[in-house]
Amino acid sequence: MLVGAGCGAPPGYHRVKPTPIRQALVEIPEDQLLDVGVGVSHVPELSAKAMKKQGTDKEIRRAESHFVPYHLKNTLQQSSHWGAVQVIPPEDEFVDLVVTSELVASNGEEMKLSIEAADASGRVWLKRKYFAKVDDASYAAMVRGERDAYQDLYNTVANDLSSFKGSLTPEEITRIRTVSRLEFAREFAPSAFSDYLVEDESGMLVPERLPADDDPLMLRIDRIRGREQMLVETLNQYYEGFYLDMWDAYESWRKYYRIEQVARREAETEAFLKTVGGILLMAAGIALEIGDVNTSGASGILVLAGGQIMVEGFNVSEQVNIHAAAVEELAETFSNDIQPTVVELEGKQYELVGTAEEQYATWKDLLRQIYAEETGFAIDDAPIDSDYPSGM
Repeated sequence: MLVGAGCGAPPGYHRVKPTPIRQALVEIPEDQLLDVGVGVSHVPELSAKAMKKQGTDKEIRRAESHFVPYHLKNTLQQSSHWGAVQVIPPEDEFVDLVVTSELVASNGEEMKLSIEAADASGRVWLKRKYFAKVDDASYAAMVRGERDAYQDLYNTVANDLSSFKGSLTPEEITRIRTVSRLEFAREFAPSAFSDYLVEDESGMLVPERLPADDDPLMLRIDRIRGREQMLVETLNQYYEGFYLDMWDAYESWRKYYRIEQVARREAETEAFLKTVGGILLMAAGIALEIGDVNTSGASGILVLAGGQIMVEGFNVSEQVNIHAAAVEELAETFSNDIQPTVVELEGKQYELVGTAEEQYATWKDLLRQIYAEETGFAIDDAPIDSDYPSGM
């Protein structure tokens, strides 16, 4: 009964099955490729009791918040359906398609992952909860940096996204690309570009008008966007390094965790049976003594044997605790500290410090300053050119 009950997914979750990734069969024209930003995973805070029950700890969950999105990025790239795919800080929303995730639970046996994807216009592509359970074969099939133990889950997410993209017309894809470009422009020059985008009757952003191809302000904005992309690429080099450095230890931990959990359940069963058996033997021996039955010392043997069996049961349980402590000690070695990033821009070097997210925020502030210096206007003072053409 217990085995049967464990086969289904938790309520509200989609149980993934063995799923190969669906790759693009033909090369997609560049103007039909959408850039994808995979956000750093949100990891809900859990109590110490809840983490212990899940078989994880704070350090592992913190590390997973970067490991999971980077592996999803790799999976999306393998499908060949997309343009640039990068892991992005939470503040970066000006991408054609943003994929965010919440890591509900993860250990060596199962994963619960909530995924939401929305394009620049605000249209939600995907909002779904995924559940996967792995076995020994899942770990045997792993390939460093390419195939994770939970690869079927990642493949399912990638296939769901590519299926939605396949339902869009070329005009819709072009519109998404245009909206993300104008959204970025509106972020840096709201006075100049605030009326370029409007909401339609469904609440999605659509272009109301477009800047001229040679518009100097838009060209500056495009250069700034290129500089922002430069930092995102630099941060992804860090994410990649952390991901690859983490791979062996993390996958080994998950594999060991599963083995340890199976051993724990078997050991606990064995310990329970031995303890109960020992108590029964001791009780039988004591009963013989009380009954003054002539058993030629059998009662003493039963009591000793029962006591020995109980000791063995307690030793097995102690071994389980030692293994659990070893897993927790390994978890403490994970960290997502980042070294200062030095970027060069027009002959000047800038050192960014802090977490990846903090460095990104600092860089955005620098780009704003550069924009103001180049245009001679404060960000909110950029002029509106009344000669810009309207319409698509």
